[in-house]
Amino acid sequence: MNAAVFLRRGASVAAVSALVLAGATACTTEEPTDPWAVDGLPDAALDVLNQDRYEHATWSIAVHDLETGEVLIDLGADRMVEPGSFAKTYSAGAAWLEWGPDHTITTPVKRTGEVTAGVLAGDLVLVGMGDLTMGGRTKDDGGVDFTNLDHNDANFLPGSTLTPQDPLAGLNDLAAQVKASGIDSVVGDVVVDDRLFTGTLGGQAVTPTVINQNLVDVMVQPTEPGEPAGTTLTPAVSPWIVTSTVETVEAGGTTDITIDESSHDGEVVLSGTIAADSEPQLKVYAFDDPATFARTAFIEALGRADVAVAADPLATNPGTELAERAEVDTMPTVAELESLPLAEEVTYVMKISYNRGAQTLICRLAVERGDSECDAGMPIAGEIWKDAGLDVTGAALIDGSGLEGNYVTPANALQIQTLMAQRPDAERWKATLPVLGVDGSLAMVEADGPAAGKVFAKTGTLLNWDAFNQRFRLATKTLGGVMETASGRDLAFTIIVTQGFFDDLDGILDANDDVGAVTAIIQQAF
Repeated sequence: MNAAVFLRRGASVAAVSALVLAGATACTTEEPTDPWAVDGLPDAALDVLNQDRYEHATWSIAVHDLETGEVLIDLGADRMVEPGSFAKTYSAGAAWLEWGPDHTITTPVKRTGEVTAGVLAGDLVLVGMGDLTMGGRTKDDGGVDFTNLDHNDANFLPGSTLTPQDPLAGLNDLAAQVKASGIDSVVGDVVVDDRLFTGTLGGQAVTPTVINQNLVDVMVQPTEPGEPAGTTLTPAVSPWIVTSTVETVEAGGTTDITIDESSHDGEVVLSGTIAADSEPQLKVYAFDDPATFARTAFIEALGRADVAVAADPLATNPGTELAERAEVDTMPTVAELESLPLAEEVTYVMKISYNRGAQTLICRLAVERGDSECDAGMPIAGEIWKDAGLDVTGAALIDGSGLEGNYVTPANALQIQTLMAQRPDAERWKATLPVLGVDGSLAMVEADGPAAGKVFAKTGTLLNWDAFNQRFRLATKTLGGVMETASGRDLAFTIIVTQGFFDDLDGILDANDDVGAVTAIIQQAF
């Protein structure tokens, strides 16, 4: 039995090496077999796979030629493994297949009652439709903006930053339209209708109304040693405040800032230290009541547009007082906000690996087929992919974002990329993916190497804590997509490593580099 065959049956490369070496003396009648060989995989990649941190890991790699279908590498390609956030390829891809890249949705503001002499004797109703950015990430050219280390991950990834756009831009636009419609004051209430769909992801609500990704951002700035650090809250919406005991320490000191468990909707509590020479540090808090946050933010936007509202802006959103949804839909519309095209929304989801954004697309698929329960969107996504020609039995998915419990085979993931590459909008799909060494979650991977800019792929990471050994367990690290090789070939690929072990979080970044290095080696070899 040669090493390449054994590897396809599930052993790690290191285990195969030991087995082959142990039996070498018995194989005297045959030419020595290279104990590290994997059909098609360059030797340089094997050096990466066989590092000590992957001693107990399993690597799965699938690569084929998009034009000819030739299988170039098959290392456990039919093995079910957890893909992490690569699962977003399935959810975003299903939305893409269903609606196309130019599809948009419209968020309306409805009114009850009549308008007389500028006075609305009724309510304004903001109807949430699942717009992922609500105008808060739109660049001047109409595209979506993102940072390579996005604010969604600020509590876990140092260096996360904000885009320059006003996250309340969409609400300001709607408020200006309300004013232009002839409404100067609202006698009744302002209500957010958040009933389009219901769902949760990782213990957080997935909602039809999304303002600033349902987060408040706190930027912490160093001052002078011994002095309290400065803080800036974005977006600035009442009654939200920051309570901070973060102290500035000497240059070169420890920067360690924590959001206290006592934080709650309306108050973010911070503690810790920040070095005087540190870059500003971003922290985020996911609020529990998105509808109430949106209501208050919209009332304040109306005030900026010179529309007076009699209702208490800080009251809880009175959603239970709304008429039936069908009746709301028939009410007069006084303002509308068109979303970014789906291609831009998918770009945002894929580049930054936006979990709730991916799940929202699943919710919208459910609504499209007449169901308000987000969970109903997963079998619908499966039906869409099956109709497109995917062997859906090669995946077992429970959500659209890629949390624990999702499984795919590398071959199935590779089939998705092949199906998308055959579409007339293939280049637009490819452009939504992070680019090796250029942007998104791959911006810092192989940035100075020859493969930079030639690999377009989605990442995936699942991380756990090994309390027994006080170390991190990398449950999954995935990279899958398409590449333009050094010789000009177009390949689809999937690389997944499971069960690596690291002493600290820096090691997890090393794993990202390792998977990127294997990808770059393959890109240069073919």
